[in-house]
Amino acid sequence: MPVNHVVWIKFAAGTSAQRIAEHMDALRRLKKDVPGINHLSVGENFTDRARGCTHGLVVELKDKEALAAYAVDPRHVEVATALRRDAELWALDYVF
Repeated sequence: MPVNHVVWIKFAAGTSAQRIAEHMDALRRLKKDVPGINHLSVGENFTDRARGCTHGLVVELKDKEALAAYAVDPRHVEVATALRRDAELWALDYVF
């Protein structure tokens, strides 16, 4: 059964637009770099309903096993580690 991995992102004050764009590009590249991803979308929040979160990521993966592999894939770990230097992250995973 497919799994959605949803991440709320809150960039630290002072993070430059260029740095944010670099993070967004790195997240988008995961679609082609990491096996098991069916769909990936990332974007900037445009409402005031996200409790200060500035961006969001939704990754649809093939199944729970693909999520487990994604979590430890070196390309994902590299992107997530860099992102955590500039932002707070909250993640939620669910089967649909």
